[in-house]
Amino acid sequence: MKTLNLTAGPIAYEDEGEGPPVVFVHGLLVSSRLWRHEIGPLVAAGHRCLAPTLPLGAHTVPMHPGADLTPPGLATLLEEFLDALDLRDVTLVGNDTGGALVQILMARRPERVGRVVLVSCDALERFFPPPFSALPALTRVPGSLWLTAQLFRIKALHRLPIALGWVAKRPIPDEITRSYLTPIQTSRAIRRDLAKVLRGVDRRHTLEAFATFGGYERPVLLLWAAQERLFPVELAERLAGRLPRARLELVEDSYTFVPEDRPGLVAAKVEEFAILTG
Repeated sequence: MKTLNLTAGPIAYEDEGEGPPVVFVHGLLVSSRLWRHEIGPLVAAGHRCLAPTLPLGAHTVPMHPGADLTPPGLATLLEEFLDALDLRDVTLVGNDTGGALVQILMARRPERVGRVVLVSCDALERFFPPPFSALPALTRVPGSLWLTAQLFRIKALHRLPIALGWVAKRPIPDEITRSYLTPIQTSRAIRRDLAKVLRGVDRRHTLEAFATFGGYERPVLLLWAAQERLFPVELAERLAGRLPRARLELVEDSYTFVPEDRPGLVAAKVEEFAILTG
């Protein structure tokens, strides 16, 4: 892992391979490890793969106390990451909350992004989707994030809908789950960052992006779980209708975390997408 010191704070990231850059953007309470099955195949196919761990609750080094961790602030952080590494004609791959951040960046700086792959993600009115839409209110109850984090030390709770039960069809390996949850279980500063993220989430951000990114004329692949529990396929269909060069593909036998349920599939689709649109 490498580290960039950006305006909000230090961002750890993976950087492997050479060639056209692919930047992976994860969602809430996971890290760059979400993409562990996708990076190797794309590097072998001649791509440079970068996967930052954004301050969404599974990061290990806290952000500066004054960091802007609202959705627009996080999209700015992502743009700053691209600028700091001088990445051009980037393929951005976003899943879950990360897909919402990619949409905000597409709307604000369309010229900054070469291609987009949205993998089952927040969009339009679903930012957050039920049951996760209750999380922002949780931050108003003192000690609630600490208590929730400690409860998820109990493995049996991981398959609940409010945990991992509706984002991954299959159990995620224990080592990976621990890496996702340990930061909020052990660090008050990480919980502070997560609370700021949760308080900033509002569907107005994804609705505003949808209203303005119709002018994004570069290729977009919507890779959507056919059995999606959180983000109905209708969302992807509406996105495809708004984006002039969008293509929708459904993924069978998966929930939201396609990289966990169908390891390597995202890499294969990104490579195919790059060839078709190159």
